[in-house]
Amino acid sequence: MSIEVNNETEFDVDLADVNKLAQSVMSAMYLHPETEVSIVFLDEDAMSALHVEWMDLEGPTDVMSFPMDELRPGREHAPSEAGILGDIVICPSVAQAQAEAGGHSTHDEILLLATHGLLHLMGFDHMEPEEKEEMFSLQRRLLESYTGRPAPKETVE
Repeated sequence: MSIEVNNETEFDVDLADVNKLAQSVMSAMYLHPETEVSIVFLDEDAMSALHVEWMDLEGPTDVMSFPMDELRPGREHAPSEAGILGDIVICPSVAQAQAEAGGHSTHDEILLLATHGLLHLMGFDHMEPEEKEEMFSLQRRLLESYTGRPAPKETVE
């Protein structure tokens, strides 16, 4: 898998661990080994600009996902097609505020947001109650499988 993780902020982000998490999630969802994804960490100004441009909402947000090839999860002996999964942008300063409010580490919040973004790229959503339950339950299982400890409470709505 080709996973590109970049930090365009002054915030200290463990890029290697975010990369490993992405590998873990993508493997668990049976994505083709040649699948590509990009995860970028942006400051509040850059995230605010994207939030206005794409969602018509003011202010920074925690995570945004931009799917490319509309890849969907595969199955154990039938991985997804190869392609470009898309781009995820995360604002670490928003993640930090959410982590403080949730009583967990900023790093755990970043892993939660990266998992959340990856699931969005694979077509999962949380607009309807049953979709939310499916997505957040899967998100929790994937995080707990990766970290080996309980996932933080979801701050993403």
